[in-house]
Amino acid sequence: MTHEQRVLEYLKEFGSITSWEAIKEFGATRLSAIIYNLRNKGYNITSRFSSAKNRYGDKVQFAIYELEEK
Repeated sequence: MTHEQRVLEYLKEFGSITSWEAIKEFGATRLSAIIYNLRNKGYNITSRFSSAKNRYGDKVQFAIYELEEK
């Protein structure tokens, strides 16, 4: 199974994914490229941005990708 297939299955099961989840679950370090390919295949995946603090207390932003069901 490819990273693309795994990410799609994860999105179908959980509804959303972040880069950190993709790294932890599948070792996929280029989630945005995977999402790009899935969108080109016709999947309606939206992006929203969130922020949190990292371990040093710095504010960081990250994308949350969500699969919109047809």
